[in-house]
Amino acid sequence: MVVEYVRYVIPEQQRQQFEEAYAEATAVLDASEHCLAYELTRCVEQPGHYVLRIEWDSIEGHEQGFRTSAGFQTFFRLVAPYFDGIQEMRHYERTAVVS
Repeated sequence: MVVEYVRYVIPEQQRQQFEEAYAEATAVLDASEHCLAYELTRCVEQPGHYVLRIEWDSIEGHEQGFRTSAGFQTFFRLVAPYFDGIQEMRHYERTAVVS
C-alpha cells in the first residue's frame, strides 16, 4: 500500500467549486479496485490550503490501473481545472511509526 498526498493552494473564489469537484470525483475513486481510502482536508489557519490523501493498493495500481481505467477520464475532467494549484503530488510509504 502507498499513500498519495496532493497539496493544493486554491484561490478563495474557486474553493467551493474545488470541493464540489472532488465530492463528485469520489464516485470514480469509490469504483476503483485500487483506491483503498481517501480524504480531502482544508487547513484551518490558511483555508486556501488543501491536502488530498489517497491510499492506493500500490503505485502500479494507481498509475497503470486507475489511470488507465474508464473512469479516470471523468476524474481527470473534474479535477484538472485545479492542477495549477498543486504544490506537491507524491507517493509515500508508511513507516513503523503509527498508532
